Amino acid sequence: MYREAAQAPDAVREQLRVNATRVAQLTARLRQAPPRAVVTCARGSSDHAATFARYLIETRLGLLTSSAAPSVSSVYAARPDLAGAMVLAISQSGASPDLLAAVSSARAAGAHIVALVNAPDSPLAQLADDLLPLCAGLERSVAATKSYIASLAAIVHLVADWARDAQLAAALQQAPELLERAWQLDWSAAVTRLTPANNLYVVGRGLGLAIAQEAALKLKETCGLHAEAVSAAELRHGPMALVRAGFPLVIFSQDDESRAGVVQLSGELAAQGADVLLAGAAAAGATILPTQAAHPVIEPLLLAQSFYRMANALSLARGRDPDRPPHLHKVTETL
Repeated sequence: MYREAAQAPDAVREQLRVNATRVAQLTARLRQAPPRAVVTCARGSSDHAATFARYLIETRLGLLTSSAAPSVSSVYAARPDLAGAMVLAISQSGASPDLLAAVSSARAAGAHIVALVNAPDSPLAQLADDLLPLCAGLERSVAATKSYIASLAAIVHLVADWARDAQLAAALQQAPELLERAWQLDWSAAVTRLTPANNLYVVGRGLGLAIAQEAALKLKETCGLHAEAVSAAELRHGPMALVRAGFPLVIFSQDDESRAGVVQLSGELAAQGADVLLAGAAAAGATILPTQAAHPVIEPLLLAQSFYRMANALSLARGRDPDRPPHLHKVTETL
């Protein structure tokens, strides 16, 4: 896990090189004939990348984006009308049966399939109308790391080019170097605070919610922690009742319109005695985790990269093997 997460900058560099022409050709067609909606299709870490895609597509392109439930096709055999829609399928392996069933059904229903997949010879890649390889290379650890970062980078590449956002496109070109810097940041304070923990919330908002979801999953599978991802907005609607003195929260904040609300919430939680670990901003009473500043859309990638190094160290500190979580396999064959 440690070695593969450290390879994320090189994966993004290679991906930007390989996909430059593919993305330009795809987005030219999308601008000429825009889809009526985008439907994301993914599981696990890839589905967290899909959360990122939804926020980015809707905020940058104004295009309705929704997450598909694969069981609609794979279990219930329903056939939603997807004529004129674009299905964005995201997968590390491209081999999960339920994902393949959902994409096959969407294709038969008239959807345009765009696949972001790390295995370019996989069944999912063969189903796609357009393929954007993630270029993360072989990933042996059960916990996906560099393939998740690569998924986020591919989404940014697609949207920046589609929206003709030159500033975001330029920021993405700088991402490999920034990822290298983010990997070097010291989050040992989080290791110390979370080693004895049993339960925690992982909080984000907007694009940062995708990072909170991914972090919560990694804390579960590699560290044996009961971690729940919660939107900073939703935390006030019930989940706040569990927060008490000493209750740990890892909070992510990128520098966009969501930051003020996240900072306010962090300060309130710390004032209640909660153990707040805050990355990407500062709030009174919170333990501040160092972060690398960047374009607000790129910052979530950097937060994830710093988190991965910490999660690997936390897993070891808790006496676990981060590379081989119990009861899990690299390709999850959900039916």
